[in-house]
Amino acid sequence: MSRLEAKKPSLCESEPLTSERVRATLSVLKGIITSCYGPSGRLKQLHNGLGGYVCTTSQSSALLAHLSVTHPILKILTTAMQNHVSCFSDCGLFTAILCCNLIENVLRIGLPPTTVIKLNKHLLSLSTNYLKSEFCGCRIPVNFSNTEMLLCLVRSILTSKPACMLTHKEVDHVSALILKSFLLTIPENVQDRVILGKSIIVPLKGQRVIDSTVLPGILIEISDVQLMKMLPTKNSDSLKVALFCASLSGDLTGTGEGSMVVTYGVSLENAALDQLLNLGNQLVNDHVDLVMCQKVVHPSLKQFLSTHHVIVIDRLGAALMEPLSKVTGTQPIGSLDSVSPSSYGSVKDLSSARFGSKHFLHLITYESTICSFLLCNRNETTWDELKLTCQTALHVLQLTIKEPWVLLGGGCTETHLAAYIRHKACREPESILKDGYSQTELQLVVGAYCSALESLAGSLEHDGGDILTDMKYGHFWLAQTNSPPSINWQDLLSRCGCGLYSSQEELKWSFLKSTQHSFVPQTCLPQETVISANKLILDCYTAKLSGLQMAVETANMILDLSYIIEDQN
Repeated sequence: MSRLEAKKPSLCESEPLTSERVRATLSVLKGIITSCYGPSGRLKQLHNGLGGYVCTTSQSSALLAHLSVTHPILKILTTAMQNHVSCFSDCGLFTAILCCNLIENVLRIGLPPTTVIKLNKHLLSLSTNYLKSEFCGCRIPVNFSNTEMLLCLVRSILTSKPACMLTHKEVDHVSALILKSFLLTIPENVQDRVILGKSIIVPLKGQRVIDSTVLPGILIEISDVQLMKMLPTKNSDSLKVALFCASLSGDLTGTGEGSMVVTYGVSLENAALDQLLNLGNQLVNDHVDLVMCQKVVHPSLKQFLSTHHVIVIDRLGAALMEPLSKVTGTQPIGSLDSVSPSSYGSVKDLSSARFGSKHFLHLITYESTICSFLLCNRNETTWDELKLTCQTALHVLQLTIKEPWVLLGGGCTETHLAAYIRHKACREPESILKDGYSQTELQLVVGAYCSALESLAGSLEHDGGDILTDMKYGHFWLAQTNSPPSINWQDLLSRCGCGLYSSQEELKWSFLKSTQHSFVPQTCLPQETVISANKLILDCYTAKLSGLQMAVETANMILDLSYIIEDQN
């Protein structure tokens, strides 16, 4: 008998944030994430040392999917970021960097965690209330009758993902396609509730980005052999469609568990094929023009249907079943028994199409909110990154319908919000000091909170340039590296980070990392200024507001940890 190993006691670590090892690990993760942030963010290449898929990205969703962390504190942070990205698609890096900044700044000031946590909650409430208010100086209403604001939002998302490797012309082209595909998913006749359709991204790798296009309806990839075998269908106002989610291959793998009793001399294969041919007869008698199957169709059934001028498409996969059902009005058929005529649907027409080296069957529908986004890029790596970016942009547009606002991007919302919080804490401390905290404690926590926001904005610069903020609007300004000490900033600067304000105004600037003095940032956006501004940098209102809340709440949770108990068995 082998010797049994004694059970190891659990490993307990008290006050984990006081450990230099934990702080160093947190700093490494922050460095990785911060270096990915913004349009000039550095790319990361993630791969297994034993070989396999190599991911080149700067996006939080792809980064977290391939990044393995083991320390419990890092797991809390990355899990919170993943939960945020799964719900909102955008602002994952924003959330993680702000959370790390808050933790580092709080550890530096040395106040008790309970004091910091309660004051952080007050400051978070002050921030969210301001961002939701009508007099917020960094929130812009979205007018859906004017597409320029929506194009600016989509363009901002695309330019923030350098691994897509897009030129300015390609960014404009893909931005227009994303907006077009989104608008095609909005129903024409809107009732009390808006139920959006779906944009299906169809891959075409190895082609120019400029060849990407959007088509109403559904594109189904087929081989050139299938295309040659397809005979022209009869002329009619519509084509009858049958959609199967059950396998039509004739195998017996779907019979479930248990025993099967078979009469002696009966061939299961022949019986299954007879059943398939009986089904084929019913489809022909019901005048079905197009049969589509999620799985495999038996070659004999394919041949039988083809001889009766029925088009057969199989191996569709699960992803296409829902949009196909919605477009054609069919009920997916899951049984090989007699099919109810009510299960059939219809399409207006179908045609063949060729893009690059691929052939497609194009289902042309009646009024539908389903469209196909044929997405091209030069290689697999850039295509994967562009696909994730397009999905993010489409989701952000959907979120914008629910809350029709956008926030100024390019670091301007963060620096403006920091200036507003500093001003409120300095001029109206009684609005925060409700629980008996001292003025000194408030100033320390406000400094840590606002410094975290400003450091987040500063993370957009990766080349050592000078980072400034103006003393009127509280916006973010970026100058070239190694600027002369006696420079006139008005001559060197062009526009603020979001592109809303010009340096030609009478403005005063200060370095972002210098000692900050409280000032009153202008909290009203002139409507004519917003309308006249061209190509603004914008952020998703819903995603950034939720990311702010997630970052502060996660930082508070980590700061509140007294023990980490790990089972080593």
